[in-house]
Amino acid sequence: MSRCHVSKTDAAHFIQQCMEAAGSNTAHAKALAEVLVEGDYRGHFSHGLNRLDMYVKDIQSGICSAQGEPLVEKETAATALVDGRNLLGPVVGNFCMDLAIQKAREAGIGWVVAKGSNHYGIAGFYSMQALKHGMIGMSFTNTSPLVVPTRAKECTLGTNPLSVAAPAANGDSFVLDMATSSVALGKVELYARNNEKVPYGWGCDHQGKVTENPEEVLDGGGLLSLGGSELTGGYKGYGLSMMVEIFCGILAGAAYSKNVRTWRVTDRVANLGQCFVAINPNCFAPGFETRVSDLLQIHRNLEPNSVAQKLNVAALPMDV
Repeated sequence: MSRCHVSKTDAAHFIQQCMEAAGSNTAHAKALAEVLVEGDYRGHFSHGLNRLDMYVKDIQSGICSAQGEPLVEKETAATALVDGRNLLGPVVGNFCMDLAIQKAREAGIGWVVAKGSNHYGIAGFYSMQALKHGMIGMSFTNTSPLVVPTRAKECTLGTNPLSVAAPAANGDSFVLDMATSSVALGKVELYARNNEKVPYGWGCDHQGKVTENPEEVLDGGGLLSLGGSELTGGYKGYGLSMMVEIFCGILAGAAYSKNVRTWRVTDRVANLGQCFVAINPNCFAPGFETRVSDLLQIHRNLEPNSVAQKLNVAALPMDV
């Protein structure tokens, strides 16, 4: 398969032009372009340009609002409830993370939840925004029900990703960005597009039986929770997904579980719930960044069990 290399600038410009042509204003289109390019750059190819058509269709159909700004409905010194007003997910996400960081400057922590949002790209895009301010960042979102819980055969939970970013010394950082499902749905779609089997443990068919056929996963089946089957610890991913649902859909008063619209069905608004947290390490023990750097170095310097593979740490693009 031939490959074409495109600069981040050109890719972002293309996305922005597409969104503006669909009806988004320049600021909103630019916000989306930044997060989609970052998704591809960090190796989350299922959440980059691969998703552009979905955002374009949402704006063109009017199911997602092309204009406006999020609204703070309720707040305290350290918390806020935001109405995303059905805007593009990155517009809501940037607004909420900025607000969480502002609150963390004053109160030590900022915890902001949003309702009325849409798909916001990779969760790590928002947690990493806190790094520039020397803070720990966290980001969570619920999604359309795509995951079959352990011992079930019906999709009732989303991939419900979470991300944690922590600053280290000299500009280094720890960044965790992962779904609480075994894999992102977009990766199964990529396997189906290439007529390839998916790895065992990624998904199940309509009877809840594990399958390696991506079409069976996509047609009436579903993804498995992080960990795969019950035997390999899938119930732990199930629990993590429930935690994200509580932080997002439940806490924000958004849609949750089976109440979230079906993936790629645009007959009603998504009303996703999202959660954004910023924590100021200076409110705790001194030397935080130095200790994070030491923790990273401990693991980067471990001897790998194979000369063919380097040891990864959740910090750099392509590390996870």
